[in-house]
Amino acid sequence: MRHGKASRYGRYTGGPDPLAPPIDLTEALEEIADDVMAGYSPERAMREYLRRGSRDMTGLDELSRRVQQRRRDLLKRHSLDGTLDQVRELLDEAVLEERKQLARDITMDDMDRDFREMQLMNLPEATAAAVTELSDYDWQSTTAREKYEQIKDLLGREMLDQRFAGMKQALEGATEEDRAAISEMLNDLNDLLDKHARGEDTQQDFDDFMAKHGDQFPENPQNIDELIDTLAQRSAAAQRMLASMTPEQRAELMELSMQAFGSPELMDQLSRLDANLQALRPGEDWAGSEEFEGDQGLGLGDGTGVLQDLAELDALAEQLSQSYAGSTLSDLDIEKLSRQLGDDAAVSAKTLAELEKALRDSDMLRRSSDGDLRLSPQAIRRLGKSLLKDTGYLSDRQGQRDTRHAGAAGELTGSSRSWHFGDTEPWNVTRTITNAITRTVSEGNDPGTGLRLEVGDVEIQETEARTQAAVVLLVDTSFSMAAEGRWVPMKRMALALHQLISTRFRGDELELINFGRYANQIQLDELTAMPPAYEQGTNLHHGLLLAARFFRRHPTMRPVLLVVTDGEPTAHLTTRGEALFWYPPRSETLELTVTELDRIQRLNAAITFFRLGDDPGLKRFLEAMASRVEGKVVAPSAQDLGAAVVNEFLHVRTPRTPNW
Repeated sequence: MRHGKASRYGRYTGGPDPLAPPIDLTEALEEIADDVMAGYSPERAMREYLRRGSRDMTGLDELSRRVQQRRRDLLKRHSLDGTLDQVRELLDEAVLEERKQLARDITMDDMDRDFREMQLMNLPEATAAAVTELSDYDWQSTTAREKYEQIKDLLGREMLDQRFAGMKQALEGATEEDRAAISEMLNDLNDLLDKHARGEDTQQDFDDFMAKHGDQFPENPQNIDELIDTLAQRSAAAQRMLASMTPEQRAELMELSMQAFGSPELMDQLSRLDANLQALRPGEDWAGSEEFEGDQGLGLGDGTGVLQDLAELDALAEQLSQSYAGSTLSDLDIEKLSRQLGDDAAVSAKTLAELEKALRDSDMLRRSSDGDLRLSPQAIRRLGKSLLKDTGYLSDRQGQRDTRHAGAAGELTGSSRSWHFGDTEPWNVTRTITNAITRTVSEGNDPGTGLRLEVGDVEIQETEARTQAAVVLLVDTSFSMAAEGRWVPMKRMALALHQLISTRFRGDELELINFGRYANQIQLDELTAMPPAYEQGTNLHHGLLLAARFFRRHPTMRPVLLVVTDGEPTAHLTTRGEALFWYPPRSETLELTVTELDRIQRLNAAITFFRLGDDPGLKRFLEAMASRVEGKVVAPSAQDLGAAVVNEFLHVRTPRTPNW
């Protein structure tokens, strides 16, 4: 016996897929952060990332290119003389059939035949004038009469199709009753619009109109405003089509329009409709025009549809540009984009919109008090972790880290890692058992029947020596760092080192000091957002003064000095606090810099210089400085700077025997 309620399942159709994996922000954050560190604001960096996209994600620029390409294709493929060509073809067929009939009819009076042939022979060259002249002609050929009536029918259907999409097909072979129904609909519609313009209409008026004529509006508007919007867009496109024609085409069409359905009243009703819609929606583009260059003729209805497509493409181009105030990717009309460029483009746009929303909602970008977006502390930590991993520290066990050991002499870091041969740290029992259970289940076994540990299951708790370090990172922020492509690698290095110390050596203190013409203590988020500045001067002297002050504030900690620079000292600080700049470096600047370095060396500091570039003068100077203070010079490439600084920090952090 079955119990419970039956369930039915179907395709999910509402909003974002609730089972879709969350958007991975790692790649986006890294690329945005690179642009921020290069000097862009976070807002601009985010927009630039969304514009260029990524390897697996189409960006806004590519979507914009496709929009413009489709626009060009429409203009190059089509012309607007399709209806006139059809009318001319039908007219030629009617005249030819009539001449055949005149030649065959042996009962016709010869004078009457000659008069008719002369009338057909002397028709005006202009199609519209010829059609008008034949409006009262007594056709002898039934086929010719039908061809001529097709002209009137075609014109009527095209005129209506300009304002109501699909009318050309719907009214093919229409009867007099069908035409009367259209005439009644137009009258009722104009009356409703007049009433709305006076502010006298109600929802009931609209409902009554739709109950009577709703089958002629496949868009299924829900109120009068939706109805007006739909009609006004189509009507405005029809006006733009007329404006895009040559004066000769436009004049012929206006003359022919009086023959539509053989009823001038139709044009009166359509003119009244256009006037009503233009008054109600003056913001539509009623006067624009386009230059069509192709040879594929368009009828009036199809041409109006193409003009609507062009208007949609223009709107999409503006939305994709994101150049207007307050713009976000939620403004993108996904339905229109799908209609114009296909489902793949719509999926790409939706992905971009979701990514932008995720970035704004994830607390990775935080709006400051001045209204600008900035990288949040969470984003900086996440980026630092990724950059630290890039240095190789998180991916491999670092043998340089001599201070890690177990027992009472070590302090737990709160993290664990896989056991390696020779490790003596205590086991992380919880993680080890969890790994064993996960492996057992993945192998198809039941951990409830017994659990066997394997070497790969074992994780150990990381410990660190309780020796604390006072670390100063001195970074050169003179203009040459940006000019030589070292600006972003310098910031990435600082982020990686900050992440290492804040997560693995929590007892250490890190001071960031930048030096250009002057030196400044700086927070990590300030350094990350700092734009390049054209500032002459490499004031290492001032930087060392601030470093020594920091070391003296932490007398019980191991001093570690890391200096990153690409130029010799060219500025120093005077006793009045002014920065004096000379190039090439003067002896006074070098002497003051060396004197301050000697003071730091007497604090038993571990000192390492990181030389960027191949300047011979800088190489000689740093090697002399390092030799003087028992320090070291490392010369990495800009891209390897992060790994070099992290590895050197891990090495020099080990306490040395005091040099007394």
